Amino acid sequence: MAEPVFVGALDQGTTSTRFIIYNHNAEAIASHQVEFTQIYPEAGWVEHDPIEILGTVRTCMEETCKKAKASGLPVDRCLKAVGITNQRETSIIWSKSSGKPLYNAIVWMDARTSSICRRLENELSGGRKHFAEITGLPISTYFSAMKLIWLLESVPDVKLAIENDDALFGTVDTWLIWNMTGGVGKGVHATDCSNASRTMLMDLSTLEWHCATLDALGIPAKVLPKIISNAEIIGNIQEGWPLAGVPLAGCLGDQHAAMLGQLCKIGQAKSTYGTGCFILLNTGENIVNSKHGLLSTIAFKLGSKARTNYALEGSIAIAGAAVQWLRDSLGIINTANDIEDLAKTVENTGGVYFVPAFNGLFAPWWRDDARGVCVGLTQFTNKGHIARAILESMCFQAKEVIDAMHSDAGNAHHIDANEEFLLRVDGGATVNNLLMQIQADLLGTPVVRPADIETTALGAAYAAGLAVGIWTEQEIFDHGAQQKKPAIFLPQISEEARERRYKSWCKSVERSLDLADLSS
Repeated sequence: MAEPVFVGALDQGTTSTRFIIYNHNAEAIASHQVEFTQIYPEAGWVEHDPIEILGTVRTCMEETCKKAKASGLPVDRCLKAVGITNQRETSIIWSKSSGKPLYNAIVWMDARTSSICRRLENELSGGRKHFAEITGLPISTYFSAMKLIWLLESVPDVKLAIENDDALFGTVDTWLIWNMTGGVGKGVHATDCSNASRTMLMDLSTLEWHCATLDALGIPAKVLPKIISNAEIIGNIQEGWPLAGVPLAGCLGDQHAAMLGQLCKIGQAKSTYGTGCFILLNTGENIVNSKHGLLSTIAFKLGSKARTNYALEGSIAIAGAAVQWLRDSLGIINTANDIEDLAKTVENTGGVYFVPAFNGLFAPWWRDDARGVCVGLTQFTNKGHIARAILESMCFQAKEVIDAMHSDAGNAHHIDANEEFLLRVDGGATVNNLLMQIQADLLGTPVVRPADIETTALGAAYAAGLAVGIWTEQEIFDHGAQQKKPAIFLPQISEEARERRYKSWCKSVERSLDLADLSS
């Protein structure tokens, strides 16, 4: 009898790390998850401790392996590859000689670079979209290039390390790969094309660092990692780590991994509801330049010689983070899951609209001067109305993005007007049935939730398994037919009600703009 085959997936997210082991049928057989510290040095600043992240990775791998072994599964000898997926744009710079971070990780939602963005917009001939034709991205606090410029200008240790050729830069995937493949003197300094596409430094057409962009921003190429595909052997996990000797064989940014986990083919879209909400539409081998505030990015490239699939993306900064705020900052709920029951205590929001622009608004607005507002409050308003308005805020933001996506992709014939549009959803917040029903109502289209909502980790496992020959690409995309039946949420409100509520949402968003200079 043939021995079983397993693949591991390391999912390093914004608020937690998890490690999941999958069998040959892509079924999760063991997992462990650990939350870590969110650091807020100033208003609008968000940081992580890179060393703490490494600790959570080690713990999750160890505990998952223990659970699998306790179930009698021979993961030590039968686990063939590990894939990595990670929070994108979050930026780390560290010493090549000591392996120590030169500063905390600056998180993707951090807004400290707004003045740098304004300066560049004024200096560069193309303004906010100066680099968009090459990189697919506007100048924004969101992307890694701005964070690296801030580090260069504001942290003396970083400037000195670069001058002494002792600095390495990367997103979280690069930090993990370098450490897990040996660190000082041995570590592989690499990133994958999906994470590289989020730096604002990569040419989308060539999948290489764009020298003219580096020169314009004053960023030295020597600190940047090598760019690789999403499914290839990167290097072996070294001694001192769990699963030493196993190859790291796949790497994707979290939203691209979710696209693969959802098996999104050309013209299909997925929405991941996590800390933020990220909606991607596979546009095949064509780069579609948005005229409606979306981003052009990589979908995935499943091998060094494979074709590149591109995507349109709408990035929403605050989704589940608003629920976390309701729990941790206001104390209105005890756990994130409590919000559904609280929101169900009322039939509607009572005219309350919540715009969670805590650090500005991303797609399709791109306004870093926006701030969070809650409008329509009366003496009738209670905490149930607030909770429901927070859920609706996620869905309204998704509707804005999907409407823009239909305009861009429909004009480019990447969405078939004759086929019913389905939104595939995943991420932790999708366990909330009320949220999913509100989303279907506000979109006016079906929302499809898979039986396994952790598609981000699944995508990383697919990529790693593909790289070491456990699956073929055809087998991966055919696997969808074998999965358990998904839950489907159908719209239940009229088009008139949908449009009326959306107009009220747009009015509320307008109220959130130009508030960054409010005095405390």
